[in-house]
Amino acid sequence: MSAAKKSPAKAAAAAVAAPAAAPASDVAAAAPVVAKVPEPRGDRVLTGRVVSDKMDKTVTVLVERLVRHESYGKFLRRSTKLLAHDEANVAHEGDTVTITPCRPLSRRKSWKLLAVVEKAAS
Repeated sequence: MSAAKKSPAKAAAAAVAAPAAAPASDVAAAAPVVAKVPEPRGDRVLTGRVVSDKMDKTVTVLVERLVRHESYGKFLRRSTKLLAHDEANVAHEGDTVTITPCRPLSRRKSWKLLAVVEKAAS
């Protein structure tokens, strides 16, 4: 296909050339070695307060958010209770924790505990 028959988008894409590949020795010397760090499964990380730790390896986390009223503009406090997986049973009632999404572990539990941010006063 000649250049005159190509669409403008295809012609522009063909005009942009990929950068020349560097020799393998230069790439190895320039690239730093980085340890693989496990990242949270979801891009969401929520912070909330543990309201129940009575189940084994499960905590109930109350996540609060502020929502602006459509007509009046007043900020209203809305909350959601989420079940989170706590493998080591480290979180207790009153603790502030961070959670992230994971695969569904049961009917209602699809979050896992990342860290205990602040321990409750005992």
